[in-house]
Amino acid sequence: MKTTRDDIRNIAIIAHVDHGKTTLVDELLKQSGVFRANQEVQERVMDSNDIERERGITILSKNTAVFYKDVKINIIDTPGHADFGGEVERVLKMVNGVILVVDAFEGAMPQTKFVLMKALELNLPVIVCINKIDRPEARPEEVIDEVLELFMDLDASDEQLDCPFIFASARDGYAIRNLNDERKDMTPLFETIIDYIPAPTGDPDANTQVLISTIDYNEYVGRIGVGKVDNGVLKVNQDAIVVNHHEPDKQKKVKISKLYEFDGLNKVEVKEAKIGSIVAISGIADIHIGDTICATDNPVAIPFQKISEPTLSMNFMVNDSPLAGQEGKFITSRHLRDRLFRELNTDVSLRVEETDSADCFKVSGRGELHLSVLIENMRREGYEFAVSKAEVLYHTDENGKKLEPMELAYVDVPDEFTGTVIDKLSQRKGEMVDMRPISGGYTRMEFNIPSRGLIGYRGDFLTDTKGNGIINTIFNGYAPYKGDIAYRKLGSLIAFESGESVTYGLFSAQERGTLFIGAGVKVYSGMVIGSSSKPEDIELNVCKKKHLTNTRSSSADEALTLVPPKILSLEQALDFIDVDELLEVTPESLRIRKRILDPTLRKRANFKK
Repeated sequence: MKTTRDDIRNIAIIAHVDHGKTTLVDELLKQSGVFRANQEVQERVMDSNDIERERGITILSKNTAVFYKDVKINIIDTPGHADFGGEVERVLKMVNGVILVVDAFEGAMPQTKFVLMKALELNLPVIVCINKIDRPEARPEEVIDEVLELFMDLDASDEQLDCPFIFASARDGYAIRNLNDERKDMTPLFETIIDYIPAPTGDPDANTQVLISTIDYNEYVGRIGVGKVDNGVLKVNQDAIVVNHHEPDKQKKVKISKLYEFDGLNKVEVKEAKIGSIVAISGIADIHIGDTICATDNPVAIPFQKISEPTLSMNFMVNDSPLAGQEGKFITSRHLRDRLFRELNTDVSLRVEETDSADCFKVSGRGELHLSVLIENMRREGYEFAVSKAEVLYHTDENGKKLEPMELAYVDVPDEFTGTVIDKLSQRKGEMVDMRPISGGYTRMEFNIPSRGLIGYRGDFLTDTKGNGIINTIFNGYAPYKGDIAYRKLGSLIAFESGESVTYGLFSAQERGTLFIGAGVKVYSGMVIGSSSKPEDIELNVCKKKHLTNTRSSSADEALTLVPPKILSLEQALDFIDVDELLEVTPESLRIRKRILDPTLRKRANFKK
């Protein structure tokens, strides 16, 4: 007998990046009394890891729970970036409805479309929350039309179209049903969730079934599976069997050693969990996303969609430069291998493959951001390694034709920069699909472009639009190969000998291009120290000191002034490197180098090409 649990609601908050999901969750936590009145709470409390806090983005979906009038609302905060779309797809299996957050100025964006499409496919009811209505340039009425158009584009049913709209300012902590209502707190949003989102249903007397949708990892207890109890009851010390819809042969006997439910930001130990509860289970060693935990007498797996395939790959290899091993704690291939395979515990969209060489691993992910976050995390943990330029993963069709991943790029730029952007993207095989003016002197353009055409473009884009452009991309399937693209028009400035850079050597080098290093930096032969102003690579000696003569004092050197070097961030360095170069990553430095350090061997290799 199916029954409904009225004291629980399970919802996910979905949106385009930066539209205010995490801040909205903050307010719901505050106003439901999770924090004590005098407790200091940091902003975006759900973004728990350092990189999330620094960049202001959510990478991993997080669970929390609040109480409102005796109803427990389980909330899942999801990422907005396309690179972490794999996270969004699977957490939607745990919930009975979603809150779609849309910025009152930016309106419906590419990722809004992607996450809404996933929610509609699963027939989930949607509450639309138009956020940031306190922005001076907010245009909530127009945004409602845009969202409704989006619903129609995605073939929403009549019930789905008849969804409630709430207007909010998560930053100021209020929500209203109509724009003229009094603005005081989040009550209208809480009420709408309880009235509109259906309570979870299931059969409490049937055999236990729990689908694992997220994996958490903890050094002390290992893997923790998070999922929703679909049927039956889950108890501590219960014997169970783990099965998987995509692996019919998998049947593993386990014992449930510890069970937790979410309360605010904490996990609370419980003895049993009933239908509709979102639980965390520890003590099952190799539990995976998509596994179903069942009662022993009749194990039936719950169907689960496959995770989207990766589109980009990079090689991670042991650092073999002359400065190797001086700054990192973990430098061997064993360290690198263990760490990459450990990442697979929590990141479902990642693939790690061994190559012919024991010192090199092929790592594939959903995009540049996805891979750069992994590199940054490893760097902070004390790993030292080298990575190659990102390359796209090709497919072939039944006729043997080469197919490549495509992206839809949505570009918002001030009107005067449209020409430059169109020109650059056409050179990278982008085709314009749409162009229209939006408010504030901006134009929105839409391009269909190969994924590899976007590699290394973001830096140029920011320069071309003087930092005022916004570019958003979303995966758009595979299409026939579009032909070769010239990535970088300029060569590199390469150090000629090993040593330490000095002002005198750098002063003559800076006329040849843009330097990436200042004085007093360790360099080695084959290391890239800057970008050349010409198409070919130039080798320079930046360790060259001036010979003293008896007629001029050595203090005459002090008059030489250097242009400040351009210090590259991790993303800029990954964008800059070319196919024959590597990026050396250590906890303290980022160095770009040629794959072949010896100049004679390098010339021979180029000559053969």
